[in-house]
Amino acid sequence: MATIAVYSLKGGVGKTTLAVNLAWGAAVQSSRRTLLWDLDPQAASSWLLGDERKAKDAAHAVFAKDVSPEKLIMQTATPGLDLLRADASLRGLDQFFFELGKRKRLAKLLGDLDKTYDRIVLDCPPGLTETSEQVMRAADLILVPVIPSPLSRRALDEVVAYLAREHGKHAPILPVYSMVDRRRALHIAALEGNADWPVIPMASAVEQMTVRRAPVGSFAPGSPAGEAFSRLWTGVERKLARVRSK
Repeated sequence: MATIAVYSLKGGVGKTTLAVNLAWGAAVQSSRRTLLWDLDPQAASSWLLGDERKAKDAAHAVFAKDVSPEKLIMQTATPGLDLLRADASLRGLDQFFFELGKRKRLAKLLGDLDKTYDRIVLDCPPGLTETSEQVMRAADLILVPVIPSPLSRRALDEVVAYLAREHGKHAPILPVYSMVDRRRALHIAALEGNADWPVIPMASAVEQMTVRRAPVGSFAPGSPAGEAFSRLWTGVERKLARVRSK
């Protein structure tokens, strides 16, 4: 099993979009048994892939080990892709981790799922928090969406510096340019400065996700965004293979 965290220091950079489409790619492109675990109390991934049933406010109980993850996991409309939903109870998760004092609780829970899933994608809450600390210890690969702007790039640099300072050896970080508009000079300049970073365009197909409540690949695989997500997932699998071979 491999764990891919989608994380950003700031919100509004396409984090959930990235997590949902990566999870779809794992399940459909690679035929991996995949779980998308929504750790963000805003529960955007849960809304996009879940059904109309009201969440039970039990997501926090998984970390207290009052409820096993398997009890809350649900199937999605995509074969091979399951969802562990977020809910409002996760608002207290940072305080819980702080008081618990166990730095690898999330890693242990993920380890318990390694016989059930091949890939687990974590949609993480933004910010440097106790939850993000748990994520960084548990992930095999950390994807960071970056809007082509100085402020978003500064947030990425802060994350990289923090990990180097606080964690020393940590999971590889893969920056991904998101919401890219090639008509903007600022975006073009940013892309030229990091030509090897994956690029996800700003596109109507991405906006349609919230209408269709589905990943782009399920309804517009041949669109520029659909093809970009497909290439990204292929790159992620190659990166994971290299990480595992070391």
